[in-house]
Amino acid sequence: MPKKILIVDDEKNIRSVIAEYAKFEGYETAEAEDGMQAVDMCRTNDFDLIIMDIMMPRLDGYSAVREINKIKKIPVIMLSARGEEYDKLFGFELGVDDYVTKPFSPKELLARMRAVIKRTSAEETAEQHEVLTFEGLEIDMIGREVRVDGQTAQLTPKEYDLLFYMVRNKGIALSREKLLEEVWGYDFYGDDRTVDTHIKMLRNSIGEYRKFIVTLRGMGYKFDAGR
Repeated sequence: MPKKILIVDDEKNIRSVIAEYAKFEGYETAEAEDGMQAVDMCRTNDFDLIIMDIMMPRLDGYSAVREINKIKKIPVIMLSARGEEYDKLFGFELGVDDYVTKPFSPKELLARMRAVIKRTSAEETAEQHEVLTFEGLEIDMIGREVRVDGQTAQLTPKEYDLLFYMVRNKGIALSREKLLEEVWGYDFYGDDRTVDTHIKMLRNSIGEYRKFIVTLRGMGYKFDAGR
């Protein structure tokens, strides 16, 4: 399932810009125009991340985070036109995961969003140490083991990395460039064929469950266990 992002800001234009970039990355988005509405939405919905402005009518961002923390634990990135050290320290004391000062680059904000989601997802997986099962395909990320119909599959290190990353982002469309960036790293001097080659190898390694790795023509791939 795509990660769900709640965008909280009293300025509609800012919400729209963040939502546009987030949706392009494959996230689902919801919007709230003040802290009070954000708290109400968190009572009845589950979100993977909140982008929270500080200065808002009715209920400011800090107060909203404090109230949300009473309901459930959701990672938060704070937005603010203020950049004083005190404001940041106060936010971190509330449990805020990151802090971005306005005006900001949407691309930088997306990078911070990915980092927070990746970190919190890894923490949750480590706590649960669950084995993910998709029909006869079993994936143990902590144990770094993949089983096909009960038999251990022999994957290369990069095949493991590629499969695990796609499963963590299951249901999300992933471009070849995105896979190169996240699986191989910024410093890798490869091209789209590198991804295609490893996808082919990975599909061969997991047999009939290759059906879960869906090709998105002209774009990339996604892991879709609902097929």
